[in-house]
Amino acid sequence: MRVLFMGSGDVACPALERLLKHPDYEVVMVVTQPDKPKGRNRKVGACPAKEFAEAKGVPVMTPERIGAPEAVDEIKALHPDIIVVAAYGQYIKPAILAVPPLEAINIHPSLLPKYRGASPIQWALANGEEETGVTILYVSSEMDAGDIVLQRGMRIDPDDTAETLTPRLAKLGAELLLEALDAIRTGTAQRKPQAEDEATVVYKLEKEAGRIDWTWPATVIRNRIRGFTPWPGCFTTWNGRLLKVLKADVLSESTTVSPGTVIRCDDKGPVIATGQGSLRLLSVQPEGKKVMSGAAFLCGHPLAQGAVLG
Repeated sequence: MRVLFMGSGDVACPALERLLKHPDYEVVMVVTQPDKPKGRNRKVGACPAKEFAEAKGVPVMTPERIGAPEAVDEIKALHPDIIVVAAYGQYIKPAILAVPPLEAINIHPSLLPKYRGASPIQWALANGEEETGVTILYVSSEMDAGDIVLQRGMRIDPDDTAETLTPRLAKLGAELLLEALDAIRTGTAQRKPQAEDEATVVYKLEKEAGRIDWTWPATVIRNRIRGFTPWPGCFTTWNGRLLKVLKADVLSESTTVSPGTVIRCDDKGPVIATGQGSLRLLSVQPEGKKVMSGAAFLCGHPLAQGAVLG
């Protein structure tokens, strides 16, 4: 089976690796994003999928617009049997979807129809979900709304962040992809329409989504910290300067002080009042400094009881 693979981020690499090792599938091309500035120095570099594909000797295509006529013509000339999409990052036009006789399938890291869109892993964590998973679905004109081929759940650990959960979902997606392709190749694949009345949509995260509102309950703030680590990161302000919060624990003690107020500081870190309960800051990064524990932060940045964050 001739496979055209479309993907960009780290999450796409396990699926591509499994495809390249399988004797029944030939990856004829990897379509990925053009090189872009990365890091603090904004040096132009390739995305992880491109780097991986080139290291394996697979042809790579990086169109600025996947729907451009020249891109469509190049894909048609490859005569793919099927397209596999994994975190590609561009809207795939109908002209592309019409090329392969076996259509296009997508690896989506959520239990659809919940969490359609660009940030399903982050919002599943931010919303305090205890389970997520991977769905293999047919690509349709509407975002993540196509018929489901296969779906499998995964437990979310209480201390999971987006950084720890993403690679596990990527591995599961790679395994499920091969099952789906085998079923499609042998003509045994199922097509299950999604329940539209159960659909939820999440969009690409912007930096402002990480701003901590101390009037929220402590559990809500902690879940957002889990979901938005490493990107966009959760942050507050202290003395007019940015303070990132990378890890925190919920304390059940009640308080009558205003949300954002420092209740106390001890050898484990500062304890901050929230709209419901309190939060101990276990790992932080002051503006212009390295990541440090909450206790280490207090050594160089004394916080007085009654000080206010945010």
